[in-house]
Amino acid sequence: MLKKITKESMGKSDLGWLKSRFHFSFAEYRNPANINFGVLRVLNDDIILPHSGFDMHPHENMEIVTYIIDGEISHKDSMGNEETLKRGEVQYMSAGDGIVHAEYNLSDAELRVLQVWIFPPKKGLEKLYGSHKYTENERKNKLLNIVSPQDGDSKIKLYQDVNFYVSELDDNKNIEFDIKENRQIYYVQIEGSAKINGAQLNFGDAMEITNESKLLIEAVTKNHFLFIEMKQSS
Repeated sequence: MLKKITKESMGKSDLGWLKSRFHFSFAEYRNPANINFGVLRVLNDDIILPHSGFDMHPHENMEIVTYIIDGEISHKDSMGNEETLKRGEVQYMSAGDGIVHAEYNLSDAELRVLQVWIFPPKKGLEKLYGSHKYTENERKNKLLNIVSPQDGDSKIKLYQDVNFYVSELDDNKNIEFDIKENRQIYYVQIEGSAKINGAQLNFGDAMEITNESKLLIEAVTKNHFLFIEMKQSS
């Protein structure tokens, strides 16, 4: 089953320095029918203006992945980590019993990121933090597994049983992905447009994919996407 979610139907926020599209209920966007998709709790498409950002704030018992689309993000946290990441690079943490961190755009250009929150398999897990500087070549016209479970093959490993994949496809290129039984996918069209099992998605749109055995992604224009593969909801 394919459930297309247009960007126009998503929650929105404009704080001046921060413009967001909320795929699920978050902040002032409250929709009891749209809280999560399986273990995926939050997916925010954020644009952060130059010389602004999120001051120190806490997280606990959540696994958080940040995928940088444009610009540079500068991170600092209570564990002593401090770094700056750019397009296609990934930052992650499993907050355990509590991490305090800040995220800033210290540059002169806009920063666009996907902020993704995943429910951990249980509370109180050991805290994790890290990042990886994936290159454009690793995702160009091929599927790159940027996040996996602990027993997976990605450079970034979370506690939860999820896989994140990204790609940048040229015009008329396509990718196939086999979906295992009792697994589901949340797909995000980051840039450009593509057909997903025949249904077209444009910039900013998303799709819930359940009870399918294959995922066929066909580039309509040069495009960039991310999808999250996980255990199917009961």
